Amino acid sequence: MTPIFLGLGSNVDRELRLAAGLDALAGFLHDLRCSPVFESRPVGIKSGNFYNLVVSARTDLPLHELDRRLKFIEADNGRYAPERKGLPLDIDVLLYDDLIGSFDGLVLPRAEILKNAFVLWPLALLAPEAVHPEAGRTFAELWGEARIDQQLWPAPFQWRGAELTPAELIGAYPAP
Repeated sequence: MTPIFLGLGSNVDRELRLAAGLDALAGFLHDLRCSPVFESRPVGIKSGNFYNLVVSARTDLPLHELDRRLKFIEADNGRYAPERKGLPLDIDVLLYDDLIGSFDGLVLPRAEILKNAFVLWPLALLAPEAVHPEAGRTFAELWGEARIDQQLWPAPFQWRGAELTPAELIGAYPAP
């Protein structure tokens, strides 16, 4: 079984789309664990705020098949609909084991890990001791040293009856 990390985001029907994405992932991934959910201002596009989280899991699928399944989940949630407005569901492979390089156009580890707070902060909370395969540092260390100018804050979010974002985290970093 290969350890993986995926980034999920939505700015349209955020709760519905993220829950649908998590439900679909839970159907074929093993040992699925979720980070807290964060709300963030959009980066690089004009849109409403996003909800983002990171999940860790294990898979027996080869990388190309995993990516293909993620595209189907996105499509099922309206990602590629011609009339769509916003981004209903985005699921990115952040890490696939310790692979480094380009694999059929998929570059790993995903550059957004080090560029976007809405990826690095949840990743640092979910797997603080995991090591970035290129940077050679833990995600907690990388987050502690990050100087990323983006607005985000923890958001309440429930999935399958469990609160993904702890109340103390929400209290420590209230929405602006």
